[in-house]
Amino acid sequence: MFASPKALAAKGVLGMNKRNIDYIGRYNPRRLYKFVDDKLSTKQLAIDNNIHSPGLIGVISQQHDIAMVPKLVQGKSGFVVKPAQGSGGKGIMVITKVKDGRFYKPNGDEITHEEMTRHVSNTLSGLFTLGGKPDVAMIEELIQFDPVFDGFSFEGVPDIRLIIFKGFPVMGMLRLSTKASDGKANLHQGAVGVGLDLANGQGLYAVQFDRKVEYHPDTGRKLNEIKVPHWDKLLHLAAGCYEMSGLGYLGTDMVLDVEHGPLLLELNARPGLAIQIANDQGILPRLKQIEALGEQNMDVEQRIAYSKKHFSTAHA
Repeated sequence: MFASPKALAAKGVLGMNKRNIDYIGRYNPRRLYKFVDDKLSTKQLAIDNNIHSPGLIGVISQQHDIAMVPKLVQGKSGFVVKPAQGSGGKGIMVITKVKDGRFYKPNGDEITHEEMTRHVSNTLSGLFTLGGKPDVAMIEELIQFDPVFDGFSFEGVPDIRLIIFKGFPVMGMLRLSTKASDGKANLHQGAVGVGLDLANGQGLYAVQFDRKVEYHPDTGRKLNEIKVPHWDKLLHLAAGCYEMSGLGYLGTDMVLDVEHGPLLLELNARPGLAIQIANDQGILPRLKQIEALGEQNMDVEQRIAYSKKHFSTAHA
């Protein structure tokens, strides 16, 4: 989509080296990484700051505790197992149906108790972490996604990524799972990314595997027809994570639950750059505009109002 360095610069695209040095390195104190690199720590941070996130059913931290999983999820219609320190969606297992003590994935495939035991054991062993560090397995409540997304996602739960810089929302996208991504909202695995207008959550442009698409590859729904509901609440939740985390440049991943509304899934101290492709524009001019404001005392509402005014496609 962006061919040459000159074309990239003209688009205002932020590259990895500049992101790492000028934004992550400058605005994200390393001492704070532990609160976002570990999802269990992030969840505790969210609880302490009254920010809603999916309910925690239990934590498996020792191999001999794996046998507790069936008891922990007894009576649940579904649940999610995820590594606390996993990255890129690796190691996340979604169970959408529990029947007669048996577990089923979104596509209907059964996960046997032996397979579940092996998956949790691999999680504890660090199979899904960077560097193979020992980990813990979190078991969370299954999210019941808002029916407004019916037909826009294949099997999995759509999530909303917002980049927050110095407390200002600067770019957003909706990530939609596909058959290729195995029901996970991960762009590298084949999910669809839909750029969103910061003013109202309207879909603008969409990509899969870094190529423009107009329709969801599995459902056929036209992607720019989507408009994310509860948009102001999502902006408020994401912008408030600046004060909660202390990180100046971060990604917030959120979902919409039909009963509980916007929920925070996780924070990312090193958010990826593909959001620029999903929006068909670079993020660098927006970052520079925020930097040009210097030190300011805007509250969350004022920062959101600024972003909606200056970074909306309608005002571009």
